[in-house]
Amino acid sequence: MKREQEVTGETRKVHFLSLGCPKNLVDGEVMQGMLVQAGHELVYDPGAADVLVVNTCSFIDEAKEESIDAILDLSRYKHDGRASRLIVTGCLAERYGTVLRESMPEVDVFVGTGDFMALPKLLTADAPRPAYVGAQHVLPPADAPRIQATPFYTSFLKIAEGCNRTCSFCIIPKIRGRQESRGIASLVDEARRLADSGVRELSLIAQDLTSYGTDRDDGANLARLLEALLAVDGIAWFRLLYMYPQHVTDDLLRLIAREERICSYLDMPLQHGSDRMLRAMRRGTAGAGRRLRELVARIRDRVPGVVLRSSFIVGFPGETDDDFAELLDFLQDCRFERVGVFRYSHEEGTAAYALDGQVAEKVKEARRAQAMKLQARIARAANLTQVGEELPVLVCGQLDNGQWYGRTQGQAADIDGVVLLRGRLEWEVGTIVPVKITRASTYDLEGAALPREDAVAIS
Repeated sequence: MKREQEVTGETRKVHFLSLGCPKNLVDGEVMQGMLVQAGHELVYDPGAADVLVVNTCSFIDEAKEESIDAILDLSRYKHDGRASRLIVTGCLAERYGTVLRESMPEVDVFVGTGDFMALPKLLTADAPRPAYVGAQHVLPPADAPRIQATPFYTSFLKIAEGCNRTCSFCIIPKIRGRQESRGIASLVDEARRLADSGVRELSLIAQDLTSYGTDRDDGANLARLLEALLAVDGIAWFRLLYMYPQHVTDDLLRLIAREERICSYLDMPLQHGSDRMLRAMRRGTAGAGRRLRELVARIRDRVPGVVLRSSFIVGFPGETDDDFAELLDFLQDCRFERVGVFRYSHEEGTAAYALDGQVAEKVKEARRAQAMKLQARIARAANLTQVGEELPVLVCGQLDNGQWYGRTQGQAADIDGVVLLRGRLEWEVGTIVPVKITRASTYDLEGAALPREDAVAIS
Protein backbone atom coordinates (compact mmCIF):
# COMPACT_ATOMS: atom_id res chain seq x y z
CA MET A 1 0.00 0.00 0.00
CA LYS A 2 1.35 3.41 -0.87
CA ARG A 3 1.96 5.83 1.91
CA GLU A 4 -0.84 8.41 2.25
CA GLN A 5 0.15 11.68 0.65
CA GLU A 6 0.53 14.55 3.05
CA VAL A 7 -2.35 16.94 2.46
CA THR A 8 -2.18 20.68 2.95
CA GLY A 9 -4.55 23.51 2.08
CA GLU A 10 -3.21 23.66 -1.46
CA THR A 11 -5.16 23.07 -4.64
CA ARG A 12 -6.31 19.48 -5.00
CA LYS A 13 -6.72 17.53 -8.21
CA VAL A 14 -10.18 15.93 -8.13
CA HIS A 15 -11.59 13.12 -10.25
CA PHE A 16 -15.40 13.31 -10.19
CA LEU A 17 -17.75 10.52 -11.35
CA SER A 18 -21.51 11.13 -11.39
CA LEU A 19 -24.04 8.29 -11.73
CA GLY A 20 -27.83 8.05 -11.87
CA CYS A 21 -30.56 10.34 -13.10
CA PRO A 22 -30.35 13.88 -14.51
CA LYS A 23 -31.44 15.27 -11.13
CA ASN A 24 -28.37 13.70 -9.56
CA LEU A 25 -26.27 14.90 -12.49
CA VAL A 26 -27.29 18.51 -11.75
CA ASP A 27 -26.18 18.06 -8.13
CA GLY A 28 -22.88 16.76 -9.47
CA GLU A 29 -22.51 19.78 -11.76
CA VAL A 30 -22.99 22.10 -8.79
CA MET A 31 -20.49 20.14 -6.69
CA GLN A 32 -17.89 20.38 -9.46
CA GLY A 33 -18.60 24.07 -9.89
CA MET A 34 -18.05 24.64 -6.18
CA LEU A 35 -14.79 22.70 -6.25
CA VAL A 36 -13.45 24.78 -9.13
CA GLN A 37 -14.67 27.99 -7.49
CA ALA A 38 -12.73 26.97 -4.37
CA GLY A 39 -9.57 26.69 -6.46
CA HIS A 40 -9.41 22.95 -7.05
CA GLU A 41 -8.73 21.27 -10.41
CA LEU A 42 -10.92 18.63 -12.05
CA VAL A 43 -9.02 15.82 -13.78
CA TYR A 44 -10.30 13.12 -16.11
CA ASP A 45 -7.68 10.53 -15.12
CA PRO A 46 -8.33 9.03 -11.65
CA GLY A 47 -4.69 8.03 -11.51
CA ALA A 48 -3.72 11.70 -11.53
CA ALA A 49 -6.17 12.72 -8.77
CA ASP A 50 -5.48 13.63 -5.16
CA VAL A 51 -9.16 13.17 -4.31
CA LEU A 52 -11.76 10.81 -5.81
CA VAL A 53 -15.50 11.62 -5.67
CA VAL A 54 -18.34 9.28 -6.65
CA ASN A 55 -21.81 10.83 -6.85
CA THR A 56 -24.09 7.80 -6.44
CA CYS A 57 -27.60 6.54 -7.11
CA SER A 58 -29.63 4.01 -5.09
CA PHE A 59 -33.07 4.05 -6.73
CA ILE A 60 -33.13 0.32 -7.59
CA ASP A 61 -30.84 -2.68 -7.13
CA GLU A 62 -29.04 -2.20 -10.45
CA ALA A 63 -28.25 1.42 -9.58
CA LYS A 64 -26.93 0.43 -6.15
CA GLU A 65 -24.73 -2.26 -7.67
CA GLU A 66 -23.35 0.19 -10.26
CA SER A 67 -22.58 2.71 -7.52
CA ILE A 68 -20.81 0.19 -5.28
CA ASP A 69 -18.82 -1.19 -8.21
CA ALA A 70 -17.70 2.33 -9.08
CA ILE A 71 -16.64 3.03 -5.50
CA LEU A 72 -14.62 -0.17 -5.29
CA ASP A 73 -13.08 0.44 -8.71
CA LEU A 74 -11.90 3.92 -7.78
CA SER A 75 -10.73 2.84 -4.32
CA ARG A 76 -7.78 1.04 -5.88
CA TYR A 77 -6.30 4.41 -6.82
CA LYS A 78 -5.82 5.03 -3.11
CA HIS A 79 -3.46 2.07 -3.19
CA ASP A 80 -1.96 2.24 -6.67
CA GLY A 81 -2.28 5.93 -7.55
CA ARG A 82 -1.67 9.23 -5.83
CA ALA A 83 -5.15 9.67 -4.32
CA SER A 84 -5.34 10.04 -0.57
CA ARG A 85 -9.07 10.58 -0.15
CA LEU A 86 -12.24 8.91 -1.47
CA ILE A 87 -15.57 10.70 -0.99
CA VAL A 88 -19.01 9.25 -1.74
CA THR A 89 -21.95 11.60 -2.30
CA GLY A 90 -25.54 11.25 -3.49
CA CYS A 91 -28.46 8.94 -2.80
CA LEU A 92 -26.43 5.87 -1.78
CA ALA A 93 -24.63 7.94 0.84
CA GLU A 94 -27.92 9.40 2.11
CA ARG A 95 -29.67 6.03 2.23
CA TYR A 96 -26.89 3.79 3.52
CA GLY A 97 -24.12 6.12 4.72
CA THR A 98 -24.13 4.95 8.33
CA VAL A 99 -23.98 1.27 7.38
CA LEU A 100 -21.46 1.71 4.59
CA ARG A 101 -19.16 3.68 6.86
CA GLU A 102 -18.47 0.43 8.70
CA SER A 103 -18.47 -1.94 5.71
CA MET A 104 -16.45 0.24 3.31
CA PRO A 105 -13.48 1.61 5.27
CA GLU A 106 -11.81 2.62 2.01
CA VAL A 107 -14.29 5.52 1.84
CA ASP A 108 -13.17 8.55 3.85
CA VAL A 109 -16.43 10.55 3.85
CA PHE A 110 -20.07 9.88 2.95
CA VAL A 111 -21.90 13.08 1.99
CA GLY A 112 -25.71 12.92 1.93
CA THR A 113 -28.00 14.60 -0.57
CA GLY A 114 -28.67 17.54 1.76
CA ASP A 115 -25.04 18.24 2.61
CA PHE A 116 -23.17 18.21 -0.67
CA MET A 117 -22.48 21.94 -0.58
CA ALA A 118 -19.97 21.15 2.20
CA LEU A 119 -17.89 19.12 -0.25
CA PRO A 120 -15.02 21.62 -0.78
CA LYS A 121 -14.32 21.53 2.96
CA LEU A 122 -13.92 17.74 2.95
CA LEU A 123 -11.02 17.32 0.56
CA THR A 124 -8.22 17.26 3.11
CA ALA A 125 -7.09 14.34 5.23
CA ASP A 126 -7.71 16.22 8.48
CA ALA A 127 -11.36 16.80 7.60
CA PRO A 128 -13.86 14.77 9.68
CA ARG A 129 -15.08 11.35 8.57
CA PRO A 130 -18.78 11.34 9.45
CA ALA A 131 -21.64 9.94 7.41
CA TYR A 132 -23.61 12.99 6.40
CA VAL A 133 -27.22 11.80 6.47
CA GLY A 134 -29.01 14.72 8.06
CA ALA A 135 -30.96 16.98 5.71
CA GLN A 136 -32.58 15.06 2.85
CA HIS A 137 -32.03 17.68 0.18
CA VAL A 138 -30.75 21.16 -0.45
CA LEU A 139 -31.79 23.74 -3.03
CA PRO A 140 -28.59 25.54 -4.08
CA PRO A 141 -28.91 29.29 -4.65
CA ALA A 142 -29.64 30.50 -8.16
CA ASP A 143 -26.06 31.71 -8.60
CA ALA A 144 -24.47 28.42 -7.52
CA PRO A 145 -21.65 27.59 -9.95
CA ARG A 146 -22.15 24.64 -12.31
CA ILE A 147 -19.67 22.76 -14.45
CA GLN A 148 -21.89 21.51 -17.24
CA ALA A 149 -21.55 17.75 -17.77
CA THR A 150 -23.83 17.68 -20.82
CA PRO A 151 -22.91 18.90 -24.32
CA PHE A 152 -22.75 22.71 -24.45
CA TYR A 153 -26.06 23.06 -26.32
CA THR A 154 -28.27 21.13 -23.87
CA SER A 155 -28.76 21.23 -20.12
CA PHE A 156 -31.16 20.50 -17.28
CA LEU A 157 -33.03 22.91 -15.02
CA LYS A 158 -34.04 21.31 -11.73
CA ILE A 159 -37.17 23.15 -10.65
CA ALA A 160 -37.92 21.28 -7.40
CA GLU A 161 -36.50 18.73 -5.01
CA GLY A 162 -38.16 15.90 -3.10
CA CYS A 163 -41.60 14.37 -3.63
CA ASN A 164 -44.91 14.27 -1.76
CA ARG A 165 -46.18 11.14 -3.52
CA THR A 166 -46.50 7.84 -1.66
CA CYS A 167 -46.00 5.37 -4.51
CA SER A 168 -45.51 2.02 -2.81
CA PHE A 169 -42.54 0.96 -4.96
CA CYS A 170 -40.50 4.17 -4.65
CA ILE A 171 -37.81 5.03 -2.10
CA ILE A 172 -37.12 8.55 -3.38
CA PRO A 173 -39.31 10.47 -0.86
CA LYS A 174 -37.48 8.76 2.00
CA ILE A 175 -34.13 9.71 0.49
CA ARG A 176 -34.86 13.19 -0.83
CA GLY A 177 -37.70 14.26 1.49
CA ARG A 178 -40.84 16.26 0.78
CA GLN A 179 -41.22 18.47 -2.27
CA GLU A 180 -39.66 21.91 -2.21
CA SER A 181 -40.15 24.05 -5.32
CA ARG A 182 -37.80 26.82 -6.37
CA GLY A 183 -39.12 30.30 -7.08
CA ILE A 184 -39.88 31.35 -10.65
CA ALA A 185 -37.50 34.33 -10.57
CA SER A 186 -34.62 32.14 -9.44
CA LEU A 187 -35.27 29.63 -12.22
CA VAL A 188 -35.51 32.35 -14.87
CA ASP A 189 -32.17 33.76 -13.69
CA GLU A 190 -30.52 30.35 -13.96
CA ALA A 191 -32.06 29.71 -17.38
CA ARG A 192 -30.73 33.05 -18.60
CA ARG A 193 -27.20 32.19 -17.45
CA LEU A 194 -27.41 28.81 -19.18
CA ALA A 195 -28.62 30.48 -22.38
CA ASP A 196 -25.73 32.95 -22.21
CA SER A 197 -23.33 30.00 -21.95
CA GLY A 198 -24.64 28.51 -25.21
CA VAL A 199 -27.46 26.19 -24.06
CA ARG A 200 -30.17 25.88 -26.71
CA GLU A 201 -32.24 23.00 -25.30
CA LEU A 202 -33.33 23.20 -21.66
CA SER A 203 -35.00 20.19 -20.04
CA LEU A 204 -37.06 20.90 -16.94
CA ILE A 205 -36.68 18.15 -14.34
CA ALA A 206 -38.05 17.27 -10.91
CA GLN A 207 -39.34 14.15 -9.27
CA ASP A 208 -42.85 15.41 -10.09
CA LEU A 209 -42.91 18.30 -12.59
CA THR A 210 -46.64 18.80 -12.64
CA SER A 211 -46.76 19.35 -8.86
CA TYR A 212 -44.33 22.24 -9.19
CA GLY A 213 -45.45 25.14 -7.02
CA THR A 214 -48.11 23.32 -5.02
CA ASP A 215 -45.94 23.68 -1.91
CA ARG A 216 -45.58 27.44 -2.39
CA ASP A 217 -47.99 30.27 -1.55
CA ASP A 218 -47.12 32.58 -4.44
CA GLY A 219 -49.32 31.02 -7.13
CA ALA A 220 -46.44 29.33 -8.95
CA ASN A 221 -47.29 26.39 -11.19
CA LEU A 222 -45.73 24.71 -14.21
CA ALA A 223 -47.65 26.72 -16.80
CA ARG A 224 -46.72 30.05 -15.19
CA LEU A 225 -43.09 28.96 -14.93
CA LEU A 226 -43.00 28.08 -18.62
CA GLU A 227 -44.55 31.42 -19.55
CA ALA A 228 -41.79 33.17 -17.59
CA LEU A 229 -39.06 31.04 -19.14
CA LEU A 230 -40.28 31.88 -22.64
CA ALA A 231 -39.00 35.41 -22.02
CA VAL A 232 -35.43 34.05 -21.92
CA ASP A 233 -33.74 34.72 -25.24
CA GLY A 234 -31.58 32.00 -26.76
CA ILE A 235 -33.35 28.86 -25.55
CA ALA A 236 -34.82 27.21 -28.65
CA TRP A 237 -36.49 24.23 -26.98
CA PHE A 238 -37.94 23.70 -23.52
CA ARG A 239 -38.48 20.00 -22.75
CA LEU A 240 -40.64 18.55 -19.94
CA LEU A 241 -39.46 15.39 -18.17
CA TYR A 242 -41.02 13.33 -15.35
CA MET A 243 -44.63 14.52 -15.27
CA TYR A 244 -47.08 12.95 -12.83
CA PRO A 245 -50.48 12.57 -14.54
CA GLN A 246 -52.66 14.11 -11.83
CA HIS A 247 -51.91 17.78 -12.52
CA VAL A 248 -51.72 17.81 -16.34
CA THR A 249 -54.06 20.78 -16.75
CA ASP A 250 -55.75 22.15 -19.85
CA ASP A 251 -53.90 25.45 -19.30
CA LEU A 252 -50.61 23.58 -19.53
CA LEU A 253 -51.67 21.66 -22.64
CA ARG A 254 -52.89 24.82 -24.37
CA LEU A 255 -49.55 26.48 -23.67
CA ILE A 256 -47.60 23.53 -25.09
CA ALA A 257 -49.78 23.47 -28.20
CA ARG A 258 -49.43 27.23 -28.73
CA GLU A 259 -45.71 27.72 -28.13
CA GLU A 260 -43.35 26.22 -30.70
CA ARG A 261 -40.40 26.52 -28.30
CA ILE A 262 -42.02 24.11 -25.82
CA CYS A 263 -41.39 20.64 -27.17
CA SER A 264 -44.54 18.71 -27.99
CA TYR A 265 -43.09 15.89 -25.91
CA LEU A 266 -44.32 14.73 -22.53
CA ASP A 267 -42.50 12.20 -20.35
CA MET A 268 -45.24 10.86 -18.07
CA PRO A 269 -44.46 7.61 -16.19
CA LEU A 270 -47.78 5.77 -15.70
CA GLN A 271 -46.41 2.47 -14.27
CA HIS A 272 -49.30 0.13 -15.20
CA GLY A 273 -52.65 -0.21 -16.92
CA SER A 274 -54.40 -2.55 -14.47
CA ASP A 275 -56.67 -0.97 -11.86
CA ARG A 276 -55.64 -3.60 -9.32
CA MET A 277 -51.93 -2.96 -9.84
CA LEU A 278 -52.35 0.82 -9.85
CA ARG A 279 -54.12 0.62 -6.49
CA ALA A 280 -51.39 -1.62 -5.07
CA MET A 281 -48.78 0.81 -6.36
CA ARG A 282 -50.68 3.71 -4.75
CA ARG A 283 -51.05 5.28 -8.17
CA GLY A 284 -54.84 5.53 -8.22
CA THR A 285 -58.18 4.26 -6.99
CA ALA A 286 -60.93 2.31 -8.75
CA GLY A 287 -61.13 3.25 -12.42
CA ALA A 288 -57.53 4.52 -12.54
CA GLY A 289 -56.77 2.68 -15.76
CA ARG A 290 -59.80 4.20 -17.50
CA ARG A 291 -58.85 7.69 -16.30
CA LEU A 292 -55.32 7.27 -17.65
CA ARG A 293 -56.74 6.30 -21.04
CA GLU A 294 -58.92 9.40 -20.95
CA LEU A 295 -55.92 11.55 -20.02
CA VAL A 296 -53.87 10.22 -22.93
CA ALA A 297 -56.77 10.92 -25.31
CA ARG A 298 -57.16 14.45 -23.89
CA ILE A 299 -53.45 15.19 -24.34
CA ARG A 300 -53.48 13.99 -27.93
CA ASP A 301 -56.59 16.06 -28.63
CA ARG A 302 -55.18 19.24 -27.05
CA VAL A 303 -51.63 18.94 -28.46
CA PRO A 304 -51.72 17.68 -32.07
CA GLY A 305 -48.61 15.73 -32.99
CA VAL A 306 -47.51 15.28 -29.38
CA VAL A 307 -44.94 12.58 -28.64
CA LEU A 308 -45.69 10.68 -25.43
CA ARG A 309 -43.11 8.79 -23.44
CA SER A 310 -44.05 6.60 -20.47
CA SER A 311 -42.54 3.92 -18.27
CA PHE A 312 -44.11 0.83 -16.75
CA ILE A 313 -43.27 -1.74 -14.08
CA VAL A 314 -43.78 -5.46 -14.59
CA GLY A 315 -43.57 -8.07 -11.87
CA PHE A 316 -44.96 -5.89 -9.08
CA PRO A 317 -46.00 -8.09 -6.10
CA GLY A 318 -49.27 -9.87 -6.87
CA GLU A 319 -49.20 -9.13 -10.61
CA THR A 320 -51.11 -11.93 -12.34
CA ASP A 321 -51.25 -12.97 -15.98
CA ASP A 322 -54.55 -11.11 -16.23
CA ASP A 323 -52.98 -7.91 -14.82
CA PHE A 324 -50.15 -8.18 -17.31
CA ALA A 325 -52.63 -8.74 -20.14
CA GLU A 326 -54.34 -5.49 -19.09
CA LEU A 327 -51.00 -3.72 -19.34
CA LEU A 328 -50.50 -5.05 -22.88
CA ASP A 329 -54.00 -3.88 -23.81
CA PHE A 330 -53.20 -0.47 -22.32
CA LEU A 331 -50.02 -0.18 -24.43
CA GLN A 332 -51.91 -1.26 -27.54
CA ASP A 333 -54.73 1.22 -26.93
CA CYS A 334 -52.60 4.25 -26.00
CA ARG A 335 -49.83 3.66 -28.56
CA PHE A 336 -47.13 5.63 -26.80
CA GLU A 337 -44.33 6.67 -29.14
CA ARG A 338 -41.71 5.98 -26.45
CA VAL A 339 -41.87 3.41 -23.65
CA GLY A 340 -39.52 1.97 -21.08
CA VAL A 341 -40.49 -1.25 -19.25
CA PHE A 342 -38.73 -2.10 -16.00
CA ARG A 343 -38.74 -5.12 -13.75
CA TYR A 344 -39.99 -4.44 -10.23
CA SER A 345 -37.11 -3.91 -7.80
CA HIS A 346 -37.71 -5.19 -4.25
CA GLU A 347 -36.55 -2.16 -2.26
CA GLU A 348 -36.35 -2.21 1.52
CA GLY A 349 -37.98 0.81 3.12
CA THR A 350 -40.80 0.98 0.59
CA ALA A 351 -44.43 0.10 1.31
CA ALA A 352 -44.30 -2.65 -1.32
CA TYR A 353 -41.36 -4.41 0.32
CA ALA A 354 -43.55 -6.39 2.72
CA LEU A 355 -46.24 -7.31 0.18
CA ASP A 356 -46.99 -10.96 -0.52
CA GLY A 357 -46.97 -12.40 -4.01
CA GLN A 358 -43.41 -11.64 -5.08
CA VAL A 359 -43.00 -12.49 -8.76
CA ALA A 360 -40.13 -14.70 -9.92
CA GLU A 361 -37.31 -12.93 -11.75
CA LYS A 362 -37.67 -15.12 -14.83
CA VAL A 363 -41.36 -14.17 -15.03
CA LYS A 364 -40.50 -10.49 -14.70
CA GLU A 365 -37.99 -10.73 -17.52
CA ALA A 366 -40.36 -12.67 -19.78
CA ARG A 367 -43.08 -10.06 -19.24
CA ARG A 368 -40.66 -7.20 -19.84
CA ALA A 369 -39.50 -8.79 -23.10
CA GLN A 370 -43.07 -9.37 -24.27
CA ALA A 371 -44.12 -5.80 -23.49
CA MET A 372 -41.08 -4.36 -25.24
CA LYS A 373 -41.70 -6.56 -28.28
CA LEU A 374 -45.20 -5.10 -28.55
CA GLN A 375 -43.88 -1.59 -28.00
CA ALA A 376 -41.24 -2.05 -30.70
CA ARG A 377 -44.00 -2.61 -33.27
CA ILE A 378 -45.86 0.47 -32.04
CA ALA A 379 -42.71 2.61 -32.06
CA ARG A 380 -41.76 1.52 -35.58
CA ALA A 381 -45.25 2.31 -36.88
CA ALA A 382 -45.08 5.76 -35.27
CA ASN A 383 -41.67 6.45 -36.81
CA LEU A 384 -42.83 5.37 -40.26
CA THR A 385 -45.53 8.06 -40.22
CA GLN A 386 -42.73 10.67 -40.17
CA VAL A 387 -41.14 9.53 -43.43
CA GLY A 388 -41.55 12.32 -45.95
CA GLU A 389 -42.00 15.01 -43.30
CA GLU A 390 -39.69 17.99 -42.86
CA LEU A 391 -38.76 18.34 -39.18
CA PRO A 392 -36.52 20.72 -37.23
CA VAL A 393 -33.51 18.79 -35.92
CA LEU A 394 -30.96 19.85 -33.33
CA VAL A 395 -27.51 18.84 -34.63
CA CYS A 396 -25.74 16.95 -31.84
CA GLY A 397 -22.43 15.88 -33.39
CA GLN A 398 -20.93 12.63 -34.63
CA LEU A 399 -21.31 9.05 -33.47
CA ASP A 400 -18.27 6.84 -32.90
CA ASN A 401 -18.41 5.73 -36.54
CA GLY A 402 -18.28 9.33 -37.77
CA GLN A 403 -21.98 9.47 -38.64
CA TRP A 404 -23.55 12.88 -37.98
CA TYR A 405 -26.75 12.83 -35.96
CA GLY A 406 -29.31 15.04 -34.30
CA ARG A 407 -32.61 14.94 -32.46
CA THR A 408 -36.14 16.15 -33.11
CA GLN A 409 -38.39 17.69 -30.46
CA GLY A 410 -39.76 14.16 -30.02
CA GLN A 411 -36.38 12.66 -29.10
CA ALA A 412 -34.89 13.32 -25.67
CA ALA A 413 -31.15 12.93 -25.19
CA ASP A 414 -29.83 9.54 -24.07
CA ILE A 415 -33.23 7.87 -23.66
CA ASP A 416 -34.78 8.07 -27.14
CA GLY A 417 -33.58 7.47 -30.67
CA VAL A 418 -31.81 9.93 -32.96
CA VAL A 419 -31.94 11.24 -36.52
CA LEU A 420 -29.03 10.02 -38.66
CA LEU A 421 -28.05 12.89 -40.97
CA ARG A 422 -27.10 12.11 -44.57
CA GLY A 423 -25.69 14.25 -47.35
CA ARG A 424 -23.23 17.10 -47.39
CA LEU A 425 -22.06 18.09 -43.91
CA GLU A 426 -22.65 21.82 -43.64
CA TRP A 427 -24.05 22.15 -40.14
CA GLU A 428 -22.59 23.22 -36.83
CA VAL A 429 -23.27 21.37 -33.58
CA GLY A 430 -26.01 23.15 -31.66
CA THR A 431 -27.70 24.40 -34.82
CA ILE A 432 -31.33 23.57 -35.56
CA VAL A 433 -31.78 22.60 -39.20
CA PRO A 434 -34.76 21.49 -41.29
CA VAL A 435 -34.42 17.82 -42.18
CA LYS A 436 -36.44 15.80 -44.70
CA ILE A 437 -37.03 12.37 -43.13
CA THR A 438 -36.28 9.63 -45.67
CA ARG A 439 -36.18 6.41 -43.64
CA ALA A 440 -37.33 5.06 -40.28
CA SER A 441 -36.40 2.12 -38.10
CA THR A 442 -37.85 1.03 -34.77
CA TYR A 443 -36.17 3.76 -32.76
CA ASP A 444 -34.16 5.97 -35.15
CA LEU A 445 -34.93 8.17 -38.11
CA GLU A 446 -32.78 9.05 -41.10
CA GLY A 447 -32.91 12.22 -43.15
CA ALA A 448 -31.23 14.77 -45.36
CA ALA A 449 -30.77 18.30 -44.09
CA LEU A 450 -31.57 21.21 -46.33
CA PRO A 451 -28.70 23.49 -47.44
CA ARG A 452 -26.93 25.68 -44.89
CA GLU A 453 -28.79 28.83 -45.97
CA ASP A 454 -32.05 27.19 -44.79
CA ALA A 455 -30.68 26.26 -41.37
CA VAL A 456 -31.46 28.29 -38.28
CA ALA A 457 -28.85 28.85 -35.59
CA ILE A 458 -30.77 29.97 -32.53
CA SER A 459 -28.98 32.82 -30.77
